[in-house]
Amino acid sequence: MTKSALRDGLDSDGRAALRSAVRMEWATIAFLAVTIPVVGIVTGSSQAMRAAWIEDMLSLAPPLAFLVAVRVMARAATPRYPYGYFRSVGVAHLVAGVALLAMGAFLLVDSTLTLIRGDRPPIGSVEVFGESMWLGWFMMAAMAATIPLPIWFGRVKMRLAKELHNKVLYADADMNKADWMTAVGSIVGVGGIGLGLWWADAAAAIFISGSILWDGLKNTKGAVTDLVDTRATTFDDAKPHPDIDRIHDHLSSLRWVDEVRTRTRDQGQFFHIEAFVKPRKRRMPRLDDIERAQDECRTLDWKMHDVVIVPVRKFPETASARSGES
Repeated sequence: MTKSALRDGLDSDGRAALRSAVRMEWATIAFLAVTIPVVGIVTGSSQAMRAAWIEDMLSLAPPLAFLVAVRVMARAATPRYPYGYFRSVGVAHLVAGVALLAMGAFLLVDSTLTLIRGDRPPIGSVEVFGESMWLGWFMMAAMAATIPLPIWFGRVKMRLAKELHNKVLYADADMNKADWMTAVGSIVGVGGIGLGLWWADAAAAIFISGSILWDGLKNTKGAVTDLVDTRATTFDDAKPHPDIDRIHDHLSSLRWVDEVRTRTRDQGQFFHIEAFVKPRKRRMPRLDDIERAQDECRTLDWKMHDVVIVPVRKFPETASARSGES
């Protein structure tokens, strides 16, 4: 194994997935670099279009956070940072979540007040080749053009997030889903104005801001719980990670092990695992047995970057049994 592989812990499949994820994030940034100014030009006085434009700008936060985190976490551990820089993924996840949360809350309040005041946004006309055309058609066309790529980005990133166990990438995939839903909402809002439904614009803006706020709440909560060392979960925080049970099953199969309990913390893309084992007949295992067990645990999954095995008489109260066991 190369020095770089020892540093980042990824196997060949993981490295290929990481390269794909980096390319996807750069493609997302390039896409947003085009769509943000285009949407800004046609926004006009529409509240829904304004919310969609701000949402597009916020969409830059997750890919930028991911790219920075990838660079930082590749640094080697030091005496000052003995666990390495893997937590940078969690910090990036938190930054992206807080950005979404703050802006979603602001837009929700602003859009609600607009609806309460009964503001009626005027959408004027522009001359194109000597013909007067309603600006709303350009707004809807611009938003319709931004729908296909975010759908594709989101699907690819969701798959890569699962492969890499990267919650920043998952947050970005979630954001891409919000992007195309926002585009649909803004089209409905602008179309409503064209049909004389003045409230449709503010209602669509409320829908968009509510979607941003929900994404912010969900991702901020997930980032905070990971940073305070909750039990490791799957990339979407849906359930305990199956690698925890794999550790239990493997260690329990060893002839010198009687019982096993673990504490597993999520450090970003990797896990730090403390496995507490009760030796059979209370006989202290040899150092060779412990080291071999550590190596075998690491080979179960590249995410098991740091495994510590501790023979004990009594388990710590916070150590966990296999999922479904008491």
